[in-house]
Amino acid sequence: MIPPQVAGHLAGRQLEPLLAGCRELLEDPDFPTVERWRACGRPVIGHFQVYFPEEIAHASGALPFRMRGAPVEPFRSDSRFGSYLCSILKTSLEVALSGQVELDMFVTHPICDAARNLAGVFGRNFEYPCQILYLPQNANSAHAAEYLRGEYARLLGQVEDVVGCRVLPDDLRQSISVYNVNRALLRDLYRIKRETPWKIAADEAYALMAVGGLMSREEHSGLLERALRMIRSRETRRLDRIRVVFEGGFCEQPPLDLIRAISRSCYVVDDDLLIGMRWILDDVPLAGDPLANLAEAYLERSSYSPVQHDHRKPKEEMLLRRIEASGAQAAIVTAAKMCEPGLEEQVTYTRALDGAGVAYFVSEFEENMTSFDHLEIQLETFVENLMFD
Repeated sequence: MIPPQVAGHLAGRQLEPLLAGCRELLEDPDFPTVERWRACGRPVIGHFQVYFPEEIAHASGALPFRMRGAPVEPFRSDSRFGSYLCSILKTSLEVALSGQVELDMFVTHPICDAARNLAGVFGRNFEYPCQILYLPQNANSAHAAEYLRGEYARLLGQVEDVVGCRVLPDDLRQSISVYNVNRALLRDLYRIKRETPWKIAADEAYALMAVGGLMSREEHSGLLERALRMIRSRETRRLDRIRVVFEGGFCEQPPLDLIRAISRSCYVVDDDLLIGMRWILDDVPLAGDPLANLAEAYLERSSYSPVQHDHRKPKEEMLLRRIEASGAQAAIVTAAKMCEPGLEEQVTYTRALDGAGVAYFVSEFEENMTSFDHLEIQLETFVENLMFD
């Protein structure tokens, strides 16, 4: 099934206008690409952060829509939640309550108490199915892959009910192939960030990646292929900046202007922003049982995150590896305000960085923050201390 083209206005643009168009799409709270998709009569399956097996929704002909909050005030959703919750929960519900985005199904995950309860909150306000995908709590269990394969089969059955058609194994294999291509292109983008970070600023790379959650991966891959060719040939001067890893963007996303502010002082050579889009690190095999292959890839070919507990991937050790592999000189360790997993990990991360003698800058963010002057001054002071110490 050929997916609709919903971002055709970006086709043929040179690099700077293309990147500007990606930023405009990300900051538009009306989600025009999702609206165009629905206008073609195709269903939309919304899913919350961090990781979701989008291949299952894609194989059904639906658009897997990554719900990562929005630059809106939670006027309607505030009354549906208690106090002291992260912003992304409220703004994700807000865009649905306001009609800015229309879904046919919603899926969340028990990555924290608030996210687990999000299915119930959606379910009390909408008639469409609202489900929880229970990813394995113990990724080291010998039965984890078998269990997860069963969860994916359950999810697939619910998706089939929503779209009104059966998804065959070959449909899943085709979708896995599409996503393998997309993930490989994202790896190429991050390779450029590591090897020649002066060719692509962190906010530009982020916008180019994040729009993949607003369109089909086929269309996104075409966009990435064009952009990567232009980035490689981009003539930009290398500046005297330190190389940093940004850690803390696994769920709620920092404002683009915050990422841009960091880019004015540093080269961000690696990060965990929207890590769910890059969670699987290698191609998923096409031969055999596609659901089992997706389950195996989630467990065995994957990155790390505060919301997955895997003893083989101690998060503080994985951060140190990320810093070493990218040739970074320092780390920016952040967390979204009111994010319990992120704030807890700041303690272990900073302790590990102290032990390894790696300089770091600690901060918090909120998706709708608009003032960055104070943070930028602090960051510039941190950078100058490293460069001229």
